[in-house]
Amino acid sequence: MAYYRQVGQVPPKRHTQFRKPDGGLYYEELMGEEGFSSDSSLLYHAGVPSAIVDSQVWSLPDLATTPNHPLTPRHLKLHDLFEGIAGNNVVEHRRLVLGNGDVRISYVAAAEASPYYRNAIGDECVYVEKGSATVETVFGVLEAREGDYVLIPRATTHRWLPGADGVYAYCIEANSHIAPPKRYLSRYGQFLEHAPYCERDLVTPAAPYVVEGTDVEVLVKHRGNGPGGIVGSRMTYATHPFDVVGWDGCLYPYTFNVSDFEPITGRIHQPPPVHQVFEGHNFVICNFVPRKVDYHPLSVPVPYYHSNVDSDEVMFYCGGDYEARKGSGIGLGSISLHPGGYAHGPQPAAIEASLGAERFEELAVMVDTFRPLELGEGGLEVDDGVYAWTWAGRRL
Repeated sequence: MAYYRQVGQVPPKRHTQFRKPDGGLYYEELMGEEGFSSDSSLLYHAGVPSAIVDSQVWSLPDLATTPNHPLTPRHLKLHDLFEGIAGNNVVEHRRLVLGNGDVRISYVAAAEASPYYRNAIGDECVYVEKGSATVETVFGVLEAREGDYVLIPRATTHRWLPGADGVYAYCIEANSHIAPPKRYLSRYGQFLEHAPYCERDLVTPAAPYVVEGTDVEVLVKHRGNGPGGIVGSRMTYATHPFDVVGWDGCLYPYTFNVSDFEPITGRIHQPPPVHQVFEGHNFVICNFVPRKVDYHPLSVPVPYYHSNVDSDEVMFYCGGDYEARKGSGIGLGSISLHPGGYAHGPQPAAIEASLGAERFEELAVMVDTFRPLELGEGGLEVDDGVYAWTWAGRRL
């Protein structure tokens, strides 16, 4: 995100002496992407950011995956994964639904504060389906509400504190960075006029969040020989990671609310790329929001049948009434998985039913991946087992 921010106290020149009121030096940390060759920020710590006093194994939740074989479209009912939210936190109680070597999709319903956490594998994009949370980070505090995407850069120390009614979160974890699509941005990183959102819609930390403390444990997800090449460690820091008095740069966490996405419509049906909101390596994130639909007099508002030649399509239904899936059993909290190699589209009765519609009151988050997705333990548990046959109305 090449949009410069300065928060709190920073010295006039980077990499120069910056002293505390008692005369001691603040410790400068460069947090940057692609080996000093891309976006970065400079953070100024009261303590030494690399001072650890212990490191132990963190046994991660089950991240093993099972191939979608034989090839089958799936309906996964995420709300069945959790009977309640008591005792759960956003970090340790995620249930893996789908994953591949580029991205993992999990779901969690939580009421408890999470441990301090850092994902050193890639960026996280967490969609708040319901509820709210305060997200404390090394850059400052973000308030997350229903409909927010919370974008957390790789290796950002943070923790989640759910609101009074808890938080229900759809977690997209990349093995890469996640950013707005390049076609929305100028060569210098400014949002262009055709983009469906802009810098004004992004909410960033407004002030430092300085916390004192010693011997602070941080759960770190990092590269190793576990499932998907991922392992975990519990690292204990001599001083609190949130001892940052100021920072500046173009790399930081932020929120973007889906209600601020301005849908692009046309006389005839528009293809999924008009709904794109973010991209990562080998995957994209789109959102389908309430909108005016096609206004050609003979238009067919629901999608045409299409083959995912290069991608698997994952749709998370999180608001309204999704017209194309009427009659399939899909409802709020559902995921549909339409794998590459399979032609899919609306339920047959939905086509005629959509004719003459002027608006769709639907809300869904879509992830398209360019490598096949496999089923995590959570996805296997809540597969309805019958969605694949709903177009034909029968099974052999």
